[in-house]
Amino acid sequence: MVVARSILGVKSKLAIVATALGAGAGAAAIAKSDDPATSLKLCTTVPVRLFHLSVTAATIAFDYEYSLWGLPEDGKERAKVKHEVHTRSARRLEELCLKNGGIYIKLGQHISQLEYLVPQEYINTLRESMLNKCPTSSYDQVCQVINRELGGPPEQIFDEFDPVPIASASLAQVHVARTHQGQKVAVKVQHMHMTDTAAADYATVELVVNTLHRIFPSFDYRWLVDEVHESLPKELDFLNEAKNSVKCMDNFRRLSPHIAEYVYAPMVYWNLSTTKLLTMEFVEGAQVNDLKTIKKLGLSPYDIARLVSRTFAEMMFKHGFVHCDPHEANLIIRTMPAGRSGFFGRRKPQLVLLDHGLYKELDNLTRTNYAALWKGLVLADAKAIKENCLKFGAGEDLYALFAGILTMRPWNRVIDPAVDHLAIKGNPSDQSELQMYASLYFPQITELLHKLPRVILLMLKTNDCLRAVNNTLIGRPSVESFIIIGRVSSEALIQEKLLRANSVIGLVGVWLEEVSMEVRFLLMEFALWMLHFRRALVFYS
Repeated sequence: MVVARSILGVKSKLAIVATALGAGAGAAAIAKSDDPATSLKLCTTVPVRLFHLSVTAATIAFDYEYSLWGLPEDGKERAKVKHEVHTRSARRLEELCLKNGGIYIKLGQHISQLEYLVPQEYINTLRESMLNKCPTSSYDQVCQVINRELGGPPEQIFDEFDPVPIASASLAQVHVARTHQGQKVAVKVQHMHMTDTAAADYATVELVVNTLHRIFPSFDYRWLVDEVHESLPKELDFLNEAKNSVKCMDNFRRLSPHIAEYVYAPMVYWNLSTTKLLTMEFVEGAQVNDLKTIKKLGLSPYDIARLVSRTFAEMMFKHGFVHCDPHEANLIIRTMPAGRSGFFGRRKPQLVLLDHGLYKELDNLTRTNYAALWKGLVLADAKAIKENCLKFGAGEDLYALFAGILTMRPWNRVIDPAVDHLAIKGNPSDQSELQMYASLYFPQITELLHKLPRVILLMLKTNDCLRAVNNTLIGRPSVESFIIIGRVSSEALIQEKLLRANSVIGLVGVWLEEVSMEVRFLLMEFALWMLHFRRALVFYS
């Protein structure tokens, strides 16, 4: 009882102190708003949101400390109780994010992708709800935003406007409309007061996370809050999102013309777009996780998985301008335009990229180092992996962990020369192994995330999203996808060497290296084909 009262005291103090100090931080942030009336209104709502946050954080902390108190570290009872606490806490966090909305949902989306750091109970609970159950704004609020941004109500600005949104996300929701010229469009409308509440919400979330870290040093998610703080203002500027989509498509046309026609971004209607409202071409298609519709379109999930892998590998290793939010709701699949098909009339997929608010630029050195690291990972080159991990701040004691986070495989599998060394079979032992490593090396993972450059943290998030998409399409991360990543990263490094070659001998040396690498990847693909063939024979025998 003494222990319970002690922990309960910590819980109460945390909630009271965080609420009091956070209210001040939130009020200071709101005071910067250009709209005094809005600031006054928000001053009555932010303390309520802060109270929800403080109580939830304190309750979760108390539940862990009280429920696990005195249980042996390696005991079965502790493992059972910990699973129950994880599940309860994940549901509390889900409820908080959906109740408060905005930045909280954005944080929930980030957490739902951290398979190497967050217990599976959180992943399972948050991943679907943070994408598919976001709160919606009322039609009256939508009308207010459109009237303020475009100078009139929806029925005046558009010929048709559906009041029921077809999708809602953390920062905005999308309505189908038709222009006076007859074009069908998607209108992305920012939730009201997002810009004003974001600053206050960030201040309060930061305060509570810092408070929890001081009380429970092992709880350290300050880097995640910092990342959201840096990226959120860019995501709230819809004109910035529109410019990103144009730049992305231009990069594919200039730097990746061989796949440019297979990647698409909806056309922007600039005269009907502002910082808080974005009007785009409406694109028909299936979400990348809608396997039923994809098969009805006559498309192969394997072809789509390869296209997604190629698209983002080109962005990371050749363009240095990367879409960093490729979750399932932001990737649409449709068939290529009429008249375009593959061998034997097989339909080819086209990948439509949505939500271009969150991009990250890699400088040339970071881009080439990252390409060299992934080339080493795919080719199981321990020396290259270590050298390039060190360049990103993962020292002698952390490079193996960094490689494991990127591939979701333990070090002995990362450097295994087998062609399918990076494949995850998807069986229970694989998944339990991943969770064991996440639990066992939690302090080291936290240390690593603090040391890595901020841009690499977003690359990790992108990798996590792509891994989830791959799992949805074919049930596991495919070896083919890793070979694609290895091939594109090698191509990017060859291009850099060609630019720097200043003699005929240098050019010949780079050309020979290119031929050697191409032969190596062809042999890997052949070995993989043979491996699949042998497994098929065993299966049908």
